[in-house]
Amino acid sequence: MARWSYSSLSLFEQCPRKYYHLRVARDIVEPPSEQMHYGLMAHEAAEKYVRDDVPLPPAFAYMQEALDRLKSYKEEEGTILCEYKMGITEELEPCDFFDPKVWWRGVADLLVINQSMCRAVDYKTGKNQYADLKQMELLSLGVFSHFPGVTVSKTGLLFVVHPAFIKANYLREDAPELWHKWKERVHVMDSAYDADVWNPKQNFTCRAWCPVHDCVHNGKNK
Repeated sequence: MARWSYSSLSLFEQCPRKYYHLRVARDIVEPPSEQMHYGLMAHEAAEKYVRDDVPLPPAFAYMQEALDRLKSYKEEEGTILCEYKMGITEELEPCDFFDPKVWWRGVADLLVINQSMCRAVDYKTGKNQYADLKQMELLSLGVFSHFPGVTVSKTGLLFVVHPAFIKANYLREDAPELWHKWKERVHVMDSAYDADVWNPKQNFTCRAWCPVHDCVHNGKNK
C-alpha cells in the first residue's frame, strides 16, 4: 500500500522514475527553488496573520486585502483552522496525519467550519492560469471524513500575487464516487510498487528542471 498525497500522486503521474528517486529510493534530493522558498514564506506569513493577527512583513503587505476577507469568515461564520493536517486510512476512515495506518495525507491552508458548511482555501503564489482544483476536491473529501456534520465544502484557490479567487463546491453525497476515481489513480501507483517498475515519462520538467540527470529524457544530456 502506497501512502500518498496530492503532490506525491501528481509527481508519480508526471514521471514514475522521478517519483522513485525522490520519494522511494530517496537517493536524489531536489534542491528547493527560489519560488518554493518564497511560497513557504508567504504561507507562514498568511497563517500567522489569519490565525494570530501577527502583522504581515512588508514584503507580503500586498496579501493583506485578500487575507482580511478570509479573516472575516472567522468573525461571521465559525471555527477557523490554519495549516490543518488530515489523514485517511485505506478504509476511508479519519486518522491522525502520522498514524501508522494512514493512507492519504492532506494539509489545508485554511478551513472555516460552521456546522454543516466548510470553507476551504489554499493560498497560491504562482499565476492563476495554472489553477488546479483537484487538490481542493481531495481536501474536501478529507473534511467530510474528519467533520461528520459537514455536508457542503466551499473551496477556493486564492492567488495572492496575480489576484484571483478560483472557486468550486463539493457535496458529501458525491464523496463515494469521487473516492472511487482517486482510488483508480492510486492503483496505478500501487502497481508500480508491487512490480518495482518505474518507467521514465517525458514531461515539461525534463528540459531543464529534472534532478534525475542520468535519465535519457533529461535536457542536460543533450
